Amino acid sequence: MTLESFDSLYQRALERKGGEKRLKQLIDIDSPALPLAQLTDDRVLAAFTKKVFQSGFVWRVVENKWPNFEEIFFNFNIEKILMMPEEMLERKAADPGIIRNYNKVKTIKGNAQMIFEQQTPDCSFAEFIRQWPCTDIIGLWAFLKKHGQRLGGNTGPYALRAMGKDTFLITRDVEAYFRAHDIITGGVQSKSSLKAIQDSFNQWHQESGRSFGQLSRLVAMATGDNHIQAE
Repeated sequence: MTLESFDSLYQRALERKGGEKRLKQLIDIDSPALPLAQLTDDRVLAAFTKKVFQSGFVWRVVENKWPNFEEIFFNFNIEKILMMPEEMLERKAADPGIIRNYNKVKTIKGNAQMIFEQQTPDCSFAEFIRQWPCTDIIGLWAFLKKHGQRLGGNTGPYALRAMGKDTFLITRDVEAYFRAHDIITGGVQSKSSLKAIQDSFNQWHQESGRSFGQLSRLVAMATGDNHIQAE
């Protein structure tokens, strides 16, 4: 099926959301606390960890306990994390100041290992993320899923967005759009589906010059049974 033009997509979102001003408020993405250009590897590990713990849990609770995570895990210093013996990791996982889920706590060390192995004298893991082309963001998703721990599905993409990497998300409404337009038919995480979705976003990006994050929200605003409205 022929991909819908950006103009058509945008016009429908305008009609659904009540005009230019409201739509702009809905699709403009908040800036991360730390710009991507200033990102360091400890902040990458922190972002991964926060999203792993938020997955399937109440985000507000994770936010409230987050200062304790930072303190207990050495502000996510990669070398210190990797030097922790198993016994120390178990003790920290039982600390009431954090969310006591040992399987998720183990991902901190596992993802620190991924970051460490990718580092070179001339390129940090944060720089590796910065350099990855957004036109193949699904390739970065695949890398995180393969080499990281619990970074598959939308967890990795949400973490990337939190750290300022431009990425679309495959939310329920976004998936519904691509199914309704027969752009994907099988599993949404299959290689063919992900490529079809990436190709679609690439085309809209070329047509509009908008970020992949803005386009992702635009698709959600233009489809589904959502009733989001800006003040």
